[in-house]
Amino acid sequence: MKAVVFNTYGGNDVLEVQEVIKPAIKPDEVLIRVHAAGVNPVDWKVREGQAKILTGSRFPKVLGIECSGEIVEMGSLVEKFRAGDAVIANAGMRIGAYAEYVTVRGQAVFLKPELVAFEDAATLPIAGLTALQAIRDKGGIAPGKQVLINGASGGVGTFAVQIAKILGAEVTAVCSAANAGLVKRLGADHVIDYHQQDFTKTTDRYDCIFDAVSSRSFGECKRSLTERGVYVNTLPTPSIFWNIFITTLLPGKKAATMMVSQREADMEWMCEQLKTGRLKVVIDKVFPLDQIKDALAYSQTGRARGKIVLKVL
Repeated sequence: MKAVVFNTYGGNDVLEVQEVIKPAIKPDEVLIRVHAAGVNPVDWKVREGQAKILTGSRFPKVLGIECSGEIVEMGSLVEKFRAGDAVIANAGMRIGAYAEYVTVRGQAVFLKPELVAFEDAATLPIAGLTALQAIRDKGGIAPGKQVLINGASGGVGTFAVQIAKILGAEVTAVCSAANAGLVKRLGADHVIDYHQQDFTKTTDRYDCIFDAVSSRSFGECKRSLTERGVYVNTLPTPSIFWNIFITTLLPGKKAATMMVSQREADMEWMCEQLKTGRLKVVIDKVFPLDQIKDALAYSQTGRARGKIVLKVL
């Protein structure tokens, strides 16, 4: 099978699209024929070795985490699926999704609704669920709440704007002026051009600040939170864990970080919003698997409007 392989951590030059042996499944796994795979900042961070405490030092490795496709084979302990089922999957830090076939544990695989395209479905396990769980669970967003989304035009941000509106919040989106029209169409009530205005320097206060690109710290954002406001980011660093610890002990404003969970109920909620048209997947570019280096390079610019997707089949 064709796969994106690397034999050491580093830049795009360490990646090669090669023919490798199709992976064998374990009893709790399924083998998926990949149709599409989502590209996320975590992918090039894995490639660089920023997550090697989780991915380890054994090579070769196949890159990629989230995907959609068709089940080919199931392990003996997997009873939920059948061969031929169209599914959405998260390979996690075992990676391997940038390939024609990938093995994934059964609990991280979900049925794909017929009306949801494979390219759209491949964006849900990381970007989609991260936005939902950050806004609803960590941020406590409910009708009438004020939420600010930093990085609102990116892969996670475009989901977050829409989800916050579905949950009844008033949304302020932070992005460039070039992307203001996009986030307004997604439902943003207010837009701040970060080139012209620093949202942390205004007098406005928010019940939740979701930093979808983790470019502003809790310390910078604290002043812009209401007395019981919550700051949520997507990058688990020592500094955010320290702020989480401190704010847990003290009353008032809180800090939180997102580590996405693969919950079936959440995936069903996302798919239902897509089917009813309340939620739309924003895809900037679709690259063939052979152009993985171009896809990751584009992701690293930080200028993608929505998601980047690899088309495998």
